Amino acid sequence: MKTQPIYLVANGDLRASANQKCEAAQAALEKTLIAAIKKEGRTVKRAHGFDKAKGHSFIDSQKYGMEVFASIPADAPLIVAEAVWQYSHHLLPGLTTHQGPILTVANWSGTWPGLVGMLNLNGSLTKAGVAYSTLWSEDFTDAFFLKGLRAWLKTGRVKHPTPHVKPLRAVKVPAAAAKTGRDFARAFRSEKRIMAVFDEGCMGMYNAILPDELLAPTGVFKERLSQSALYAKTLTVHDEEARAVYDWLLKEGMTFHFGPDPVADLTEAQVLAQCKTYIAAVRIAAEFGARTVGIQYQQGLKDLLPASDLVEGLLNNRKRPPVFDEATGKELFKGEALPHFNEVDECAGFDGLVTYELWRKLGYPAENTLHDLRWGRQYQDKDKGGKLDAYVWVFLISGAVPPAHLVGGYRGASSERQPAMYFRLGGGTIKGISKPGWIVWSRVFVEGGKLKFDTGLAEVVSLPQAETEDRWNLTTPQWPIMHAVLQGVTRDQMMARHKSNHIQVVYAPDRAAARNGLFAKAAAMAELGLEVAVCGDL
Repeated sequence: MKTQPIYLVANGDLRASANQKCEAAQAALEKTLIAAIKKEGRTVKRAHGFDKAKGHSFIDSQKYGMEVFASIPADAPLIVAEAVWQYSHHLLPGLTTHQGPILTVANWSGTWPGLVGMLNLNGSLTKAGVAYSTLWSEDFTDAFFLKGLRAWLKTGRVKHPTPHVKPLRAVKVPAAAAKTGRDFARAFRSEKRIMAVFDEGCMGMYNAILPDELLAPTGVFKERLSQSALYAKTLTVHDEEARAVYDWLLKEGMTFHFGPDPVADLTEAQVLAQCKTYIAAVRIAAEFGARTVGIQYQQGLKDLLPASDLVEGLLNNRKRPPVFDEATGKELFKGEALPHFNEVDECAGFDGLVTYELWRKLGYPAENTLHDLRWGRQYQDKDKGGKLDAYVWVFLISGAVPPAHLVGGYRGASSERQPAMYFRLGGGTIKGISKPGWIVWSRVFVEGGKLKFDTGLAEVVSLPQAETEDRWNLTTPQWPIMHAVLQGVTRDQMMARHKSNHIQVVYAPDRAAARNGLFAKAAAMAELGLEVAVCGDL
């Protein structure tokens, strides 16, 4: 370890357009990271170079990843450096057989985003049972990073303290909440539910695939469907039906930002196509008896249809445009959401379905969604006498957020075109600012062949518009945003523990109700067989 060169790999997207735009950010990360390592007296060897024909230096396929790892000594110290979103399956074949110490590293930036990519890779490695260490930094000169780097260079391991994590058995759960959760779970498991999965493994997210043998004991079973079926169903939806959905959204006050160029702008035709996909998804769910739906959408469907973000946000909302059965004319899932798990993240889908049904039983607003755990920074509200002085996270996802979560509901929601680097055929998001209030956050993940569940409290806070705009501009301004303050969990503790790029959130009427809901849900998950941990202060 002390004399060997350290090999460095940079994993990327499958799409050349994304990799080309992110090349400069990756080069900047590697420059500062390598400089820090050299100061410690070690050398770094990049395991793959810049491809002039492709216009970038990323590993961009599983095939190429295997070729790269074939040239890396099996026992060499290895760093996976990420400034961008990456497809974890590009690296997993090599990482699962690598025998040397592995370190995943990301720059503390929300722009492309490397933090999200690293968390996805970490969750995938955890599920695969691969030993790894992880670090993050803004500029790779801070004491936290340097201490961790030196430990890894010396021992091949970095261990982060996580005192905020408590097993459920060590937490005093109110008896009433525990009974509510257990009773709910027993009925849920007995009645059984179907999860509709439109193609698994979005963007190589191995950590987002729940093994059937772990999922089935909870009472949830997958209906594996193809995105081609969704596309085919979309083609059967009549123009006037799509127009009715669009008119409903306009009547509710939603704003669409259109432009003349479909290559760069959102157009009405793109939105009407999204409305058809929405109708098709509801009809297929009804046909197969599904109570939750996940659409992969990033690969395959993106070459056929506009992005499904508008679709997903509508499905997640109880108040949504009506969809009718073609044969009977009956409204489908009337008055109910059809919980959607963005990027077909089955961990989020299972969590979201349990949350939706339990929250309905508790009488709480049941709309819930996943977000990317995107980025964050300290914020002090100087104009209000420092009332808010906290680390405020940016939770951000491409459009699955239900309008019920947004300030103003539909009237506070707007739709902007998905970036062309990801979606050639466009499609609009549901953009807005999440309303202030108390939420329960959570994540289902796989570790050691078991289903596990982390949960905690957070407060969604209101920030000045200028601060919100700055955070949007530093991440993805087309997407909905949530300003979240985790309770009793620091930035570094969250990064050290969280086993996913995604985090599930649901509102409660107030802090006391959020606490009650958290306890009931923790008890329900434990009854369903998950290993539960409560994180932070309650």
